[in-house]
Amino acid sequence: MTEPCLESMTMDEIMRRWPATIRIVLRHHLHCVGCPIAQFHTLNDAIREHEIDGAPLLRDMHDLIRPSG
Repeated sequence: MTEPCLESMTMDEIMRRWPATIRIVLRHHLHCVGCPIAQFHTLNDAIREHEIDGAPLLRDMHDLIRPSG
């Protein structure tokens, strides 16, 4: 099974599919939880809009959703 391309998924899709990512979103100081724009912004859009370093966020997201084994 291939890993999903989180960067092109909307924030809403990510948080609905993997609710545990909400903690990661908040830890990285993104304001996407409850934001009406989350259904339109991709993860890359959110990184750009919030002007954060996306590498740690992406690493945390992938670590959470990556199947173990």
